[in-house]
Amino acid sequence: MQDYNQRLAELQTRLGKPSDEASESDYRIGAEDLLNISIYGAPDLGRTVRVSAEGEISLPLVGEVQAAGLTPRGLEAELENRLRQKYMNDPQVTVFLAAVQSHPVAVLGAVGKPGVYQISDPKTLIEMLSMAQGLTEDAGNRVIVMRHGEYATPAGAGSASSSLQVAASSPSNTFVRHASQNEMESKDTKSMQVDLKDLLSSGDARYNILVYPGDIVKVPQAGIVYVVGEVHKPGGFVLKASDTISVLQALALAEGVTRTSAASRARIIRTDEATGARAEIPIDLKRILSGKAPDPMLHAKDIIFVPNSTAKSALYRGTEAAITIAAGVIVYR
Repeated sequence: MQDYNQRLAELQTRLGKPSDEASESDYRIGAEDLLNISIYGAPDLGRTVRVSAEGEISLPLVGEVQAAGLTPRGLEAELENRLRQKYMNDPQVTVFLAAVQSHPVAVLGAVGKPGVYQISDPKTLIEMLSMAQGLTEDAGNRVIVMRHGEYATPAGAGSASSSLQVAASSPSNTFVRHASQNEMESKDTKSMQVDLKDLLSSGDARYNILVYPGDIVKVPQAGIVYVVGEVHKPGGFVLKASDTISVLQALALAEGVTRTSAASRARIIRTDEATGARAEIPIDLKRILSGKAPDPMLHAKDIIFVPNSTAKSALYRGTEAAITIAAGVIVYR
C-alpha cells in the first residue's frame, strides 16, 4: 500500500489540504442547526431558532420557511425577499450559525485511523481517505461508499442496463461516475464501489466521488491466504494486487517447499463462510510444478498445508548426523 499512500498524498497536496469545516459561506443549513437571525432596524423580529427535522424555521411576519439546503446567505436573501413583499422597503437580514448539528462520516476498515469525522459540506473521497490517514498494508483494492437519506437517489427507469451513469451534484461540484446495476439499491440507500487503482492511478476525476454527511466509507481488508507446513517461509500473504492467487503463486511467496516435504500429499483447507464447515482438497504439488496438473486458484482465507515426509526426515537426519561425526573426526585429527 506504500505506492497507494504516496499517490494519495500527491493528489491531496495538489488538490489542497482538506479542512475540518467548510467556510460558512459554502455551508448548507441542515436539520437541527441553531441559527441566530437578526433584522436591522427591527430587533423585536430577531430570533434564535432551531431548524426542525423537516428543515423549516418559523419567524414572525414571514411564517414557515424552508431553511435546510440553503446557505446562510441564501436564507438571508429569502427572508429579505419575503419581508420586502409586504412589510419593509429595504430589509437587511443577518443569519449566523450559532451551532452546527453533527454531520458525521464514518470511515471504517483498512485505514490508518478509522473513526467518525465531522464534515459540514460534501468532501471528495480522496479528502476523506486523507482525513483517515491513508490506507493500511492489508487494504484491498476497492472503497465502498454507503449513502443514506436525501443524497441517495433511486435507480430510475434506466436501472435495468448493465452499465449506468449516475450524476450527483453539490453547490460547487458535479461528478459523473459509472455504476453497475446492483449499486443502486433503494430510494433511501445506495452503495457505490470505487476501484483504488482507478481512483489513485488513472487521474480520472469521476472516480473521486463526493462523500456527504451521513455517508459511510469502508475500505475492506484484502484477502489473505496461508501457507503452512514444510515450506521455507510459512505465513499469511495479503492479496494486494488482486483478489485471487493460484497455488503456485502462493507457494512462490512461501519460497517453495523444503527438502523434507511430502509435496505430493499437500492439501488446501477451505472454510465455508456460510456454515463454518472445513473441507480438505488434496493437491499434488509435484504434478502442479511439472505442469501435469492444473494450478488451482485459491480463495481468501484458504490454507495450503504441506506435510512432512517421515522417510525424508529420517534420511536427512541420518545424513546430517554422519556429516557431523565426520566433521568432528576431521577436527579431532
